[in-house]
Amino acid sequence: MDLNELARRIRQTAYLRGEFTLRSGRKSNVYLDKYLFETQPDVLAAVGRLMAAHLSPRTTRIAGAELGGVPLAAATSLASGRPFVIVRNRKKDYGTAKPFEGALTAGDVVLLVEDVATTGGQVLEAAAALKDAGAVIEKIVAVIDRQEGARQNIESAGYAFAALLTMADIEAAGES
Repeated sequence: MDLNELARRIRQTAYLRGEFTLRSGRKSNVYLDKYLFETQPDVLAAVGRLMAAHLSPRTTRIAGAELGGVPLAAATSLASGRPFVIVRNRKKDYGTAKPFEGALTAGDVVLLVEDVATTGGQVLEAAAALKDAGAVIEKIVAVIDRQEGARQNIESAGYAFAALLTMADIEAAGES
């Protein structure tokens, strides 16, 4: 699946119109329901392959924040053969009480994957947690950049950023 077909499939499966409140608190009349596109096998496999193309020879781990980043990290791991970790939104207070699931070692070079980036708030929180654990964030890659400040916020925080698609790509996919 190429990027144009991916945009079309995401639009077909996950593009919703209505009144929505985004994680940032902003209101929007368009919502991209990540769970609707991430649960489609063809879309998830394509996303994994496309995200794996952003790995470098230095990358030792892939990371994704719960909940939406988990299938993306798993798909990228399967496409690349590199292990992944799950960044918890809240550190658990039982068992090992770790902020991560999976093996993460200080010095790991991480590709951090994100579903839909609006302001970049959640992925920046995950990046900070990984950095606190001694990892190096090589790049943050989102499936979709809503083009509402995420790139600027992520790059201002000192991280490289890429997106497979933008909201403009998704919008254009409905015109074809």
